[in-house]
Amino acid sequence: MPVIELLYAICVTLLGVYGFNSLLLTWMYLRRRRYALPLPPPAEWPHVTVQLPIYNEMHMVERLLNAVAGLDYPRDKLHIQVLDDSTDATRQVVANVVARLQQQGLDIVHVTRAQRTGFKAGALSFGLTQTDSELIAIFDADFLPPPDFLRRTVPYFADARVGCVQARWGHVNREYSILTELQALGIDGHFVVEQCARNRGGYFINFNGTAGVWRRACIDDAGGWQGDTLTEDLDLSYRAQLRGWRMVYVPEVIVPAEIPAQISALKRQQARWAQGSIQTAIKLIGPLLRSNQPWRIKLEGVLHLTGYLVHPLMLVVILLTFPMSFSQSWVLMGAPWLMIAAVGPPLMYSVAQISDGGNWGYRLRLLPMLVMLGTGMCLNNTLAVLRAVLGVHTTFQRTPKFDLRRAGDTWMNSIYALRRDALVWGELLLALLALSAVFLPSTRWTFVPWLLLYAGGFSYVGGLSLYQTHQLYRWARLASRSATEVGVVR
Repeated sequence: MPVIELLYAICVTLLGVYGFNSLLLTWMYLRRRRYALPLPPPAEWPHVTVQLPIYNEMHMVERLLNAVAGLDYPRDKLHIQVLDDSTDATRQVVANVVARLQQQGLDIVHVTRAQRTGFKAGALSFGLTQTDSELIAIFDADFLPPPDFLRRTVPYFADARVGCVQARWGHVNREYSILTELQALGIDGHFVVEQCARNRGGYFINFNGTAGVWRRACIDDAGGWQGDTLTEDLDLSYRAQLRGWRMVYVPEVIVPAEIPAQISALKRQQARWAQGSIQTAIKLIGPLLRSNQPWRIKLEGVLHLTGYLVHPLMLVVILLTFPMSFSQSWVLMGAPWLMIAAVGPPLMYSVAQISDGGNWGYRLRLLPMLVMLGTGMCLNNTLAVLRAVLGVHTTFQRTPKFDLRRAGDTWMNSIYALRRDALVWGELLLALLALSAVFLPSTRWTFVPWLLLYAGGFSYVGGLSLYQTHQLYRWARLASRSATEVGVVR
């Protein structure tokens, strides 16, 4: 029992540390939340290459290319690379659109590789060998840069120390469903509060993989794009800042993108981010701690890089609830006080919505569901963290996107829709475990709210997975039946 009590105390304490860090970041944001004034344009606009890494994005690629073609930037200073690793009909779609844009006088090229070596990092590196532009802008397939994106971000490079400028993510399909609304709340928390607080407080931030511009010299000086983690963006960001380069976050520039509408797609995205973040932490925490950075930057950097550890910590806490419910340990006296830190993330999301304006009253009412969603994802993300810790290498799995803009749009007829989710039974089992613990005679009343939260979170994620899988198979049966009927009529 002492071992269980010690493990429980360690997990609760670490969860408290991450929660208090969210409170600290929220406080820092509130102190420095004013937006910066626009910078004057440079005397001469530098050459910019826009890199568009693509892999099987049949639904998204044409609208991306049209958006990039509309960038308001001197045409003689703009070069566009479509880095296309696709293995399906996307490649032909890209070829057709690129040919059309070339005829319109746009400097755009269709770059392909024989092998997808290094995945996205490999594609970006290969693209760099084909250009000598001073600045490199990057957009993923589901992003829609506004026409003035480059004119509003490039002026920051007048400071020779600036190596990267990151814009804020917006949302094309925020109101598509409750699931996309919840994800938008979480993304806003990161981009409105966390990125602002860290950047304006002088801490390390991360390039978010898209909607940003890099200085070519910074990429080269930091060691270039490397494919040994699944989060090549976070990896390069920290290596660049450890080399002394500055990163600038510009929340006034918003680039909308599509949010995953399928829960299985969200799980895949979160698993890639979780595994890649911990891979990066293992790779770079040593150099970070050995650097000459102030201790506050080192500490915040460690918490930033290891943020996904909250998920295995949460999972361990719920699994230890049964044995701890029979305990009279001193740990149970201090644990509720540390749990106060649990208000950190919801408070951060609330501040983000209120600061952002809009329909924030409605969005705040969704916060309990966001907390449930985050809780229900902990099994999925814990397995990803374990893969990183154990050194299990997995391929870069893209998050399927479907060009969803209105509530009536569907993703079920796409070849990219994910067919099954093996974790659903584990999630529902954990929901049952948490709920049954509520009714144990020995369960302390202080445990009950947390057990109900775990039960609700796992039920929501597992239940939605089952529901969407049922929808998908039902649609497939109806489509097959319709095809058969059409064949009979003919």
